[in-house]
Amino acid sequence: MADLTLLHQTLAKPLTQVSLASVLLVLILASYFILSFTELSLLRKTYNACNEFGKFAYSCFLKPHTGDGSGGQQAALESFYKTQASIYDATRSRLLQGREDMLALVAAQVRHRVETGKIEHKPIWVDIGGGTGWNIEQMQEQVDVPNFFHAVYLVDLSTSLCNVARERFRRLGWHNVHVVCQDARAFRLSDYEAGADGSKAQFSIGKSVYDEQSGETIGADLLTMSYSLSMIPEFHSAIDSVTHLLGTDGVVGVVDFYVQNQVEFQSRNYMGGAIDRHCMWISRVFWRTWFELDRVNLESARRDYIEYKFGTILSTNRRCHLVGFRIPYYIFVGCAKDSSTSLQQLAALDASVTESPFISALDLHSKSANKPRRDSTRERHSKAFESAVVNLAASLPLPSAYYQNNKTRIYYDETLQKHRQFNDEYIYAFTWEDSRTDSRLLKINSDDVILAITSAGDNILSYALEGPKRIHAVDLNPSQNHLLELKVAAYRSLEYQDFWKLFGEGKHPDFHNLLMKRLSPHLSSQACDFWLHHGAATFSKGLYFTGGSRHAIQLVQWLGKLLGIRQDMLRLASAQTLAEQRDIWFKRVRRVLLSRLLAYFVIGSERFLWKALGVPSEQRAMIEEDFKKQAGQEPITAREGGETSGVKSGQAIWNYGVQTLDPVIEQTLIGEDNHYYLVCLLGHYTPRSHPTYLAPRSHARLSSSTSPLTDLRIHTDELSEVFARMQRASLTIA
Repeated sequence: MADLTLLHQTLAKPLTQVSLASVLLVLILASYFILSFTELSLLRKTYNACNEFGKFAYSCFLKPHTGDGSGGQQAALESFYKTQASIYDATRSRLLQGREDMLALVAAQVRHRVETGKIEHKPIWVDIGGGTGWNIEQMQEQVDVPNFFHAVYLVDLSTSLCNVARERFRRLGWHNVHVVCQDARAFRLSDYEAGADGSKAQFSIGKSVYDEQSGETIGADLLTMSYSLSMIPEFHSAIDSVTHLLGTDGVVGVVDFYVQNQVEFQSRNYMGGAIDRHCMWISRVFWRTWFELDRVNLESARRDYIEYKFGTILSTNRRCHLVGFRIPYYIFVGCAKDSSTSLQQLAALDASVTESPFISALDLHSKSANKPRRDSTRERHSKAFESAVVNLAASLPLPSAYYQNNKTRIYYDETLQKHRQFNDEYIYAFTWEDSRTDSRLLKINSDDVILAITSAGDNILSYALEGPKRIHAVDLNPSQNHLLELKVAAYRSLEYQDFWKLFGEGKHPDFHNLLMKRLSPHLSSQACDFWLHHGAATFSKGLYFTGGSRHAIQLVQWLGKLLGIRQDMLRLASAQTLAEQRDIWFKRVRRVLLSRLLAYFVIGSERFLWKALGVPSEQRAMIEEDFKKQAGQEPITAREGGETSGVKSGQAIWNYGVQTLDPVIEQTLIGEDNHYYLVCLLGHYTPRSHPTYLAPRSHARLSSSTSPLTDLRIHTDELSEVFARMQRASLTIA
């Protein structure tokens, strides 16, 4: 009571009343000026945004989702979506990320199958849990939905969302899109599409998906599930039904939230990519608990069962960045895992990997019939074949390498430490070895079987231009093979202008779209996953400023800027004559790049030689031995450590640099005839100076239907392992 009396006395004071009146007047004037200088459309947008956010917050965080009390899934969904159906699309654009990428990936796969004749009719698409139809309208960015697809079926259990979808397609005028409000487990294409004999199939709701008599007479060419699998309580039966719907050459695409511990997947060989798949324990606990409030289930069993039921074409793990949080989600693109020709395909691929003339589908058939056969000790199988046989015996999908459109990349176990030691980074962004010298000395012909180190893949592609019988590219670093795969995929899918931007200039402003729409059908799952994570940054700052070799290029450019010779380096790269080039080199540039101080304390260090230049310790030791012999000293038998050893090593590296760089300047014109050093000076190639594989005629040769790249096999392993599994005397050049 005393407080009220005090408040009344305070308000009764003239000064207080004037103050309150002043504040109110300021608020009124401020509101007036804001409203006067603000367009009504902006005010309307602000009001709508606040209204949408309020509905979203109420529906997701405050309103109970018990439905009508029956415990049914449809009633619970209606309880959740009814009040927000009209604003669903507007409030999910930031949260449900990855949908556009999933649609682009599956569209590229289906388009590739149509172009290659695997799908000979207009495709049928079934979108499970399609909600408001946003996915289907968004697919128009990839293909012409009304003309590309024979029919599109949106299947969802929420009446409110289906009503929004029907209105959407009525507005768009898409008559081939059909909205079906039904449990996905009961949906059958045969209820809507003509069977194989042209007649309507019988109504099949209620029949088990395991009942052979209820089998589909027609299958979907594309099945998608966008953030719907995590909302289906009985997900096993739903996934079984989706498997039942998929056609023989169909594609399935899934994008959804997930959480998972690496312990659950580290022994699998069929998941097709593990970058960022592991989630920290706090992320697993928090997101699973948080989403369960809205009946969204993030347990890893859902994704695991998808990967078990389908063969993996592409798989990637991403993070949704939302108001400072990172929510894990994945994109999965798969196909039917079972095939009557699996063993035949395995045998044929294994024969090309091991260069075996004995392993064939016919030979495999004869063995199964218990016919007389050759001594099995003469046969050598690849690791890929052995892992595939184990998977088939256990009813597991084959490793993802077997489901690719191009069988260029050979299966490898990416979880092994020998591959993980490179931390998803290649060392060489370009190759140093002279392909012209190789061509002159090797004299490659159509009967040659070549084995070579992958490196950046430049020489592999140069060898392919000679048209050998087969090329085996080998590298222990998976990322080096990812780079070669990208170049091969670019030949198969890109015009020369885009190809040159990627690997000539080293930059492309639209790499992500190129990867999604054109490159992805020609990449292995691991390579596609790698470039999804690293590609945009790589081709934004420049391909040749990435990888371990970037340290050398960055050092050259940094020294040029620091010591004021950057313009001299550019002049060196554009010199028109050897005399002009020598003058620039000896007067300005040589004293910096061939500094003894730089050689002793930076370039001569073992870490820089390996990380930046790719020079292993063994090669460094050879350089030191040669230097000792030239100086007439005793060869180095053991490094004693300390400053003396470092100086001696620096002297050897400096001497090697002098003997290498001075002849280069004296004898070759860098701007026209030595692209190896040109890229170090500029960070890119030029139309005047570039590797052979970047020439327009090389692109025409390697992108043709008769390209020698069809006989390229990429191995991710040690040389000794690859040699041990190949038939003796099968290689002609190694």
